[in-house]
Amino acid sequence: MTKDRRVSLEGLGRFALELIQAAGEKALSYYGRRLGAAEFDHNLVTRAELELIGFMAERLNHEFPNHQVFGQDLTPEKYAHDDRRYLWIIDPLDGVDNFQSGIPIWGLSIALLENFWPVFGAFFMPATGDLFHASAGQAAYWGKRAIRVVYRPSLTEESLLFTFSRFHQEYSSSFPGKIRDMGSTGAHACYVAMGRADGALVTNESIKDLAAVRVIVEAAGGRLFTASGDDFHLNEYLNGGRIQEHVLISCAENAALILDSLARK
Repeated sequence: MTKDRRVSLEGLGRFALELIQAAGEKALSYYGRRLGAAEFDHNLVTRAELELIGFMAERLNHEFPNHQVFGQDLTPEKYAHDDRRYLWIIDPLDGVDNFQSGIPIWGLSIALLENFWPVFGAFFMPATGDLFHASAGQAAYWGKRAIRVVYRPSLTEESLLFTFSRFHQEYSSSFPGKIRDMGSTGAHACYVAMGRADGALVTNESIKDLAAVRVIVEAAGGRLFTASGDDFHLNEYLNGGRIQEHVLISCAENAALILDSLARK
């Protein structure tokens, strides 16, 4: 990596952090509008998502007109040597149920790929002010504080696994600790990255949901695994399709312990 290229990537990362925090401020104007209402407000969420994706995409197109934005452009199929080697992937709202209900565990994410290689990711939770970010091959951060996944030689009553809402319908578990669904895949992944949980099991996601947190988790020493324990390859879903298989986010040592404690029904 040349010095000029490194400076360029650092600049792109700084721009992404400024952009996601500005978008987060806009998201707060919609946050919790359905407070006290039981039904899910699709129109509210749709309006918020459209405004946020439009705002972020417009800023990206203005600053980097030759970069690609996932969903606007055809997914690149070949390596490029010009600015079109950069692909931005945006998720305007993660944790939409929490968002519309006034529960603060939700966020926005932005990721940058260079010729299919993930180089930067950020996840921002505007209601709590938590900002997670990382560049590939460097440390992961919660704000300005470096974070790292936790390694435990064994699972205990204090272990914590985040998962999806229908987990108990699909699994029998001998996991000795706590199993929780906080309602946001991005938050689950970042809590694993900062050592607050041993793992997170997710499903029915897309590359938009996982592109940014993959960079954060990997920079923090974690990985994404299939339910069989193999490495999960997110780039296979650059076509935008839903990820039907179950994906475990953890460190390698804990992943085997967690998967051994779970059995599909």
